[in-house]
Amino acid sequence: MIDIILLILGIVLCMAGIVGSFIPIIPGPITSWVGILILNLTSAVDFNFYFVIITLIIAVIISALDYIIPIVGVKKLGGSKGGLIGASIGLVIGFIILGPLGIIFGPFVGAVTGEIINKKNLKQSIKPALGSLVGILIGSGIKFCLSMVYLFFYLNIFWNYRDNFF
Repeated sequence: MIDIILLILGIVLCMAGIVGSFIPIIPGPITSWVGILILNLTSAVDFNFYFVIITLIIAVIISALDYIIPIVGVKKLGGSKGGLIGASIGLVIGFIILGPLGIIFGPFVGAVTGEIINKKNLKQSIKPALGSLVGILIGSGIKFCLSMVYLFFYLNIFWNYRDNFF
């Protein structure tokens, strides 16, 4: 019975990781990885230490890159720290106000606002804002792909051990 509860919890975490790829509050790949870990901790599945550690390392690296990619995008296109902070705040506020569309428009508007506050004019603010937008979209795409791969791993492991659960 406990294995079924852990199985359900694990799949919920994998799905939450996919959602977390686009919502900055939820660390997508790490959440999906916790789902894989929980599945490996059930008595129905043989614990695969190397698989769990390798997938953890990948999740941590991708999560770290998610913070670095938008910074690189802003810096490559002449942005400032204000633009980056504005893009991050815009992502959260945009998602709250516009839902999934806010993920696209929020960082852009936030970066423009941050650059203007940082004493740049509107024309000078557009280019770094595009850099932050592209960086955030690339980071979200990478997190989404990894979370989908982790869901595939989860389902594959479950399928291989399905007879042990029921």
